[in-house]
Amino acid sequence: MAALFGRRMRRGAASTAVAAAAMAALSASGAPSAVGEQPAASAAERPSAGASGQEDPSVTGDSPYHTDLPPLKGPGRNDPPDETPATGSAESGIPATVLDAYRKAEASLAASNPRCRVPWELLAAIGKVESGHARGGRLDTNGTTPSPILGPVLNGVGFANISDTDGGAYDGDTLHDRAVGPMQFIPQTWESWGRDGNGDGRRDPNNIYDAALAAGSYLCAHDRDLTVERDLHQAILGYNRSQEYLRTVLHWYDYYRKGAHEVPDGSQPAPGAPTGTGGKTPSPAPVRPGTPSPSPTKPGKPTKPSKPGDGSSSKPTPPPTTPPPTTPPPTTPPPTTPAPATRLVDLGDGALSAPARERFAERPAVRAERADKKPAAQAKVRFTLTGETGTTFEGGATTVTVTTKADGVAKAPALLAGGKPGALTVKATLLGTTEPVTLGLRGEVTAPRADKLVRTDETELTCEAGATFEGRIALTATRDGQAAPGVAATATVLAGADPADGEKAADQGPYFLTPGDEPAEDRRTRELTLTTDAKGNLLLPELHTDDTTGTFRLRVETTGGAVVVLELKVTDPA
Repeated sequence: MAALFGRRMRRGAASTAVAAAAMAALSASGAPSAVGEQPAASAAERPSAGASGQEDPSVTGDSPYHTDLPPLKGPGRNDPPDETPATGSAESGIPATVLDAYRKAEASLAASNPRCRVPWELLAAIGKVESGHARGGRLDTNGTTPSPILGPVLNGVGFANISDTDGGAYDGDTLHDRAVGPMQFIPQTWESWGRDGNGDGRRDPNNIYDAALAAGSYLCAHDRDLTVERDLHQAILGYNRSQEYLRTVLHWYDYYRKGAHEVPDGSQPAPGAPTGTGGKTPSPAPVRPGTPSPSPTKPGKPTKPSKPGDGSSSKPTPPPTTPPPTTPPPTTPPPTTPAPATRLVDLGDGALSAPARERFAERPAVRAERADKKPAAQAKVRFTLTGETGTTFEGGATTVTVTTKADGVAKAPALLAGGKPGALTVKATLLGTTEPVTLGLRGEVTAPRADKLVRTDETELTCEAGATFEGRIALTATRDGQAAPGVAATATVLAGADPADGEKAADQGPYFLTPGDEPAEDRRTRELTLTTDAKGNLLLPELHTDDTTGTFRLRVETTGGAVVVLELKVTDPA
């Protein structure tokens, strides 16, 4: 959670460290790739923190959070009985853009997941605890923070140890992850749950509309109904596994349900730095409502010292001393948001090509670049297949969206060639730009091929001159041990029994007859082209002979280079 805001800090570093090994193991699994629903386990379904290697990471990696409790009243709190926030009070004010994002997330989820019934007040409670409503509503016109809101480095020193999963694309750290944005998502969780809440084609954890919708989607995981107390508590604990965190969020949730109002963006002070944050000035301890404040000393009126011998044990109070100033340790400024991608570069080394019904050896790949030609991370690239070949991406889709990594590279899933040879195009479109940039990658599906051809009958290939060979020659073509359907093959009658006799078709001896109504003499051929059937079988037409005797060869070759050579003998009539 947010490590830089408010004044109340959860002291759970020890319990967080117990789960560090589990989360570190999981941190390597975030991919990017095509975006899909990957809900994490609920609190009830999740093993204990001690079950190393089994626990899913929470939204924030269980980062510490800092916030004041709201001025709630009620039994057991020794506060005045009124539990309703004062209309227009500073505590109940929510910046306009932030409030709009919470409400739009509620409306969107009500349409897409009506069972969940997530209330905007719950999102507001989490947003308050995580970032003080995006630093008091300091956002640009699109709802994005001018600079990233970052949690502490999750390097195992007082916090969880989560190695980098995003190449520093979100948090600027290539060694460890950090929670990012108004709702404080760690990069690996954002990869699974990030949403486009403002319809600009991008999923940006620093945008309040995207982050609020993503937080609501996460809370609704596992078919939860947030009007049920058990589901509500599990959802909040899934965000941060801390009972104190649960109580804090519920306090703010109750507070906002009793009344909240809109205030201008940036009109509230940004939350201050908490105690124990590397020498930064701590905020003063909060004074709860109903607690009497000490009376200040009136200016100009010195304290009267006790007179000696009057029975008082008081001694004159020495003047206060000012401790020597300390130099705070240097802090690393948060990284600035990089410029968006403006163009795509083809990374292929030639035309994409594969035989029908086989996997393409090369995957379509492009690099997204900014205007300065440097790689653009976290850009969205949509790959779309066009053509009549029946080719698809692995899994059967013809359109996929891929997020670039730190090197700006987006690779489409593997291509599976369809059964129809022909040309195809893979269109790579850069999303999230004013005018989408499209790059066309050419490809081709070639004829299917076989790597093995065998004869399946055992009929002796001997015939008298002027007669017909007994039976028809049958063969089977395979590719990688599987039947090879639709493979073209050429059967040629060659003169002589020795390859030295040549590979050209003979001009006498055995021959085939082509279909037709012409006289048989006109339909003689010693070279045929055929195609294997659905099971890879090849059945040659009948083979006839003229009056020439001797030994001949029948050579059958498929696309792909599978070859069978059979010996034909023509003898004198009996």
